[in-house]
Amino acid sequence: MRKQIYALLLALVLLLTACAQAASYEQITQEEAKQIMDTTNGYILLDTRTQEEYDQSHIPGALLIPHTEIAERAEAELPDKDQLILVYCRSGNRSKQASEVLAELGYTNVKEFGGINTWPYEVE
Repeated sequence: MRKQIYALLLALVLLLTACAQAASYEQITQEEAKQIMDTTNGYILLDTRTQEEYDQSHIPGALLIPHTEIAERAEAELPDKDQLILVYCRSGNRSKQASEVLAELGYTNVKEFGGINTWPYEVE
């Protein structure tokens, strides 16, 4: 009986671990994000701020989907769930929230790199 309980507990722990790993994203530095932008094709650059913030300044080529709309708009506007998606906001909080939602929706290649307020590269 004791062996069966241990086996059941082990199976439960492995299942929970697999579920937790399945819904995740990677946090990278702004330098890493810039390097990806400079050397890689086919990625999506996702700005998760408000329209007003985006209109004031954004990283060139960024697609705007406010973090409050990610769950509703992601599948229509980001149809390839394996595509590389680089996510940012103003300071890093909303981009983390949006990245988590994307991971929970099954996106497999999400990289969050913080906020535009510390972005040392080109903006428009």
